[in-house]
Amino acid sequence: MTATVLTARALLLDMDGTLVNSDAVVERIWRRWSDRHGLDGDEVMKVVHGRQGHASMAVLLPDRPVKQNLADNERMLAEETADTDGVVEIPGAAAFLASLDGLPHALVTSADVALSTVRMAAAGLPLPAVRITAESVGASKPDPEGFLKGAAELGVAPADCVVFEDSGAGIAAGRAAGMRVVGVGPRAAVHDPDTVARDLTEVRVESVAGGLLRVHVG
Repeated sequence: MTATVLTARALLLDMDGTLVNSDAVVERIWRRWSDRHGLDGDEVMKVVHGRQGHASMAVLLPDRPVKQNLADNERMLAEETADTDGVVEIPGAAAFLASLDGLPHALVTSADVALSTVRMAAAGLPLPAVRITAESVGASKPDPEGFLKGAAELGVAPADCVVFEDSGAGIAAGRAAGMRVVGVGPRAAVHDPDTVARDLTEVRVESVAGGLLRVHVG
């Protein structure tokens, strides 16, 4: 595989599927939810990655009132926060985050504060100082709001940011924000990010002159 090199001023990092492998929990929680609502679990799993829970519910149960989705989402978040069995780092995530120490980067996740804190801890990963969570935005990915807020918090123009994402919703959000996207893992490859890494062992970041970051993928 030929290496790709991107130049940026800041990196915006998704959590689930990008830094943390939480697929085991997500599968358990959402397949139980699918059974409760008489939906096909395989079809549900195609929708839920990357989005806030209530946004996934709005896609899957379009006739259900928003208020009901929000209440259901609160219950789901409590279940997810209590279940860390099988939550591990994506290979290379700890070393990748360590390499970003002192460099401009932010976590941009559809999880809320409680869930993101628990999952990063379960995976043995440090939380970035700048974090955009579900509480920070009015619209879930694939809306670009989270990534645009991350860029604004870091004081960097959207075009100077590189996003790391695994899901279709997240990749679409990064693109809509006018950012370049590094896809992480097999789920990302089918959504046409700018480049794809099998995992974070294939990513290296170096700081170069003028406050620039050079991102090597592959």
